Amino acid sequence: MKKVAVLGAGSWGTALAMVLADNNHEVRLWGHKQAQIDEINQTHTNEKYLKNIKLSDKIIGYTSMDEAVDSVEAIVLAVPTKAMREVCQQLKGYLKAPALFVHVSKGIEPDTHLRVSEVIEDELPETVREAVVVLSGPSHAEEVSMRQPTTVTAASLNAAAAEKVQDLFINQHFRVYTNSDVVGVEIGGSLKNIIALAAGITDGLGYGDNAKAALITRGLAEIARLGSCLGANPLTFLGLTGMGDLIVTCTSVHSRNWRAGNMLGKGMKLEEVLDSMGMVVEGVRTTKAAYQLSQKLQVKMPLTSALYHVLFDGVDPKDAVDELMSRSKTTELDDLAQLLGDRVQ
Repeated sequence: MKKVAVLGAGSWGTALAMVLADNNHEVRLWGHKQAQIDEINQTHTNEKYLKNIKLSDKIIGYTSMDEAVDSVEAIVLAVPTKAMREVCQQLKGYLKAPALFVHVSKGIEPDTHLRVSEVIEDELPETVREAVVVLSGPSHAEEVSMRQPTTVTAASLNAAAAEKVQDLFINQHFRVYTNSDVVGVEIGGSLKNIIALAAGITDGLGYGDNAKAALITRGLAEIARLGSCLGANPLTFLGLTGMGDLIVTCTSVHSRNWRAGNMLGKGMKLEEVLDSMGMVVEGVRTTKAAYQLSQKLQVKMPLTSALYHVLFDGVDPKDAVDELMSRSKTTELDDLAQLLGDRVQ
């Protein structure tokens, strides 16, 4: 049994706390809303985020971050990417010994273009970090909380740390693989939210399966193109954190990003969509960061660029699709040949 703190009592943080409790760990779930934490401790529910789900009494809620992380061996960071830097700044004042950090957020920080693990390393000194591990993959919190079969990947440059995280979480419902390609895992997990927003838009516009299949396939090409430029292994994008996460996020009504895109496609404005969601839509912020990064690195990302202009420049979604369809002709496999060329030779 390990002592583990999960920082972030949203749907994903709560679902992961359930996995840890199923594995008989002592789980401390931190959130900043007293009423929510009282609900977790008194009725063992978190209805706003996971409806009709009963939580284990092994999960203890905290509003005090100091108490939540006291003497724990691992800390799971399950807050939105926009809150990650602030939470880490708070956290470092409470850490008395090195801990294993597991982050489960999917995004890129605008302007700095840092991945989440880089933000963590930027804020937390090495003296309090045993290692940083990314836990990512096709994993809707709603299904994990119902103990439906789910597979994810624990990625770290520290193989022993990745295996520790694998041991913490793996059970008969929740299978965990390991991977050393941190860049590929984080980029795949982050950029799939962009494509999911676009998939929701095409559904909202009333387009069919042909459009969805094209979007997912060409979206994967964009993700691999940028990821490889940043040093990722192209083959990572064919795995759970690439194609796997992309499929589930683009096709499921559980996906916040798909739902937000669907409302945009039906004519709602971005502000209205975000107000009605009530939860963070990571793809919006990541679209801005990925667009900035593609411009900086001169990487062609037509889908990301089109979505950026819809979200931030007021371009009509249908006009954006029409422009994508009327681009200059090209060949399909140039990307694959370029990405894999060095490995084939």
